[in-house]
Amino acid sequence: MNVVNGVTLRGIEALKVEVEVEMTGGLFAISVVGLPDATVKEARERVRAALRSLGLSVKGRVAVNLAPADIPKEGALIDLPIAIGIAHAMGEVRVARPTIFMGELALDGRVRRVRGAVPAALLARKLGFPLFIPEGNAREVSLVKGVTAWKVGHIRDLFAHLQGSSQLEPITPGEEAEENPEPDPDLSDIKGQAAAKRALEIAAAGHHNVLMTGSPGSGKTLLARALKDILPPLSDEEMMEVLLVRSTVGLPLHSSRQRPFRAIHHTSSTISVCGGGTNLRPGEISLAHRGVLFLDEFTEFRRDLLESLRQPLEDGFIPVSRASGSVTYPARVLLVAACNPCPCGFLGDPQEPCRCSPLAVERYRRKMSGPILDRIDLHVTVPRLTPDELVQFEGQVGENSADVRQRVLRAREVQWRRWGPLGFQCNAELPERALRRQVKIDAEGRRFLKDVAGRVRLSGRGISRVLKVARTIADLAGDEGLTTAHLAEALAFREGGDLPWNR
Repeated sequence: MNVVNGVTLRGIEALKVEVEVEMTGGLFAISVVGLPDATVKEARERVRAALRSLGLSVKGRVAVNLAPADIPKEGALIDLPIAIGIAHAMGEVRVARPTIFMGELALDGRVRRVRGAVPAALLARKLGFPLFIPEGNAREVSLVKGVTAWKVGHIRDLFAHLQGSSQLEPITPGEEAEENPEPDPDLSDIKGQAAAKRALEIAAAGHHNVLMTGSPGSGKTLLARALKDILPPLSDEEMMEVLLVRSTVGLPLHSSRQRPFRAIHHTSSTISVCGGGTNLRPGEISLAHRGVLFLDEFTEFRRDLLESLRQPLEDGFIPVSRASGSVTYPARVLLVAACNPCPCGFLGDPQEPCRCSPLAVERYRRKMSGPILDRIDLHVTVPRLTPDELVQFEGQVGENSADVRQRVLRAREVQWRRWGPLGFQCNAELPERALRRQVKIDAEGRRFLKDVAGRVRLSGRGISRVLKVARTIADLAGDEGLTTAHLAEALAFREGGDLPWNR
C-alpha cells in the first residue's frame, strides 16, 4: 500500500489520492499524470523550489502518478504530498504508515492554507490515517472530533518530524464556540411592523419561508437581517454541516454558532446560486445551509433562477450535474424574499399614489411564479410608517430579539423532542406521510380548514404547509393540539393580505 496520500475534492466530499513517484536517470523532467488540472500541473515548479530551499536537488526524470487515474484532481492542496512523495523516493524522509498530507507550497517552503481541510479531516478519521495540514487550517480541523492531525508551518518542520529530530505541534480539540454577538439590528429597534415581526417569529420557530411585500423604505431588509438573531444556535451536527460547506469553498470559520445569512444580489447567475461550474463548487443556497437565504428585490431575479429553487426548497438538497460529473449539496435554507407590490412600489400605499397602469401591474404580477409562491409559507405586507412613528426616537418599540429568541428556542425544543425519533428537526421538514399521521386536528378545526381552503384555492402542498405553520403557532403557544385559532392565523399569513398576486 502506498504510504503517501493526498486528497482531492468532489463536491463537499474528500477523496483519497495515492501519490506514486518513480525516479530514473536522464535529463531533468517532472511529469504529473492522473487527470491533474492546471493548478496541479503547476505544482512541479512549486515543489522543486520548496525542496531546493531545503538543499535537496531533484535530478533525473521524475514521474508522479495520482491514483485513481480516472478521478479529476484539482487545486493546490496536492503540493505537499507530491513533495513528500519525491523526498520519500529520494530516501530523504521515511513515512512508516499510510498518511494524508495536504497543503500548498510557497517557493521558500512555507505551507499555505488550502480549502477542503474539514472534508480531509473527516476522510482521515474514517480511514484511521494521521493527517498533516497547514497551520492556517488548524482552527477548523480542531472542531472535527476523533481525528489525529498535526499542523505544518514550513516543509522543513515536517521533514524534521518525519526524520524524528523534532516534533510538530498536534492539533487539539477546539474550544466551545463563543457566545452569539449582540443582535444587529435588534427587533426592538424596528418601529411598528407587528405583523411582520410575528411572521418572523413563526418562521424562526418552524423554519418556514417568508415573503415580505411593501413600499420602498418600509423596513423589509431591516426585518430580514433581524431574523438571524432570533434563530436558535447551530447544534453540533448542524455546525459540522455548515463548516463542511464553508471549508470546501475556502471561507473563514465563524467564531460563533450563529446561523449563516446570505444576501444575494438580483443580478446573480443561476450557477452562482445553485452551484456548479468547472470544479462543481457549492452555490449561495448551499452556503446558506441551516441558515437564511435572503433574496431582496425578489421580482427582479431571473425567472430560470427562481424556478431552479423549487426542488431545494422542497427537498433540502440540490443535485448539480455537469459534463465533469454529478454531486449533491445540502440546501436546507430558510428563504426570506422581499419585493415591492408594483413597479413603482406604491400600490396600496396610503400616502403615495401608485403611478402604474393596470397592464404594468399585471405584467409585474406574472413575474411571481406560482410554484415558488406555493412553497412560501408566510406572506406578509409591510406598510410604510407614518411620520409620527418615524420621528419618535426615544425608547424601545416592542419586544427585543432576546425575548423572542427564548420563545423560539422553547418551540424548537418541543419540535426536537417530537420529531427527533423520526429523523426531523422542525415542523417545516415534515414529509406528507408524517404530517398526516402525527398532526391532529379537532372536528371544528377540520370543518374550518375545509371551508377556507376551498375559498382561497389552496393546493395539496398549500394545505400541508398551512398545517405545518399552524403546528408551529401551537408550539409557540405551548398547546398540544391544533385549534381553529391556530389554523386561522396560519391561513391569514398564507393568504398574504392585500398583495397583487392574491387578487
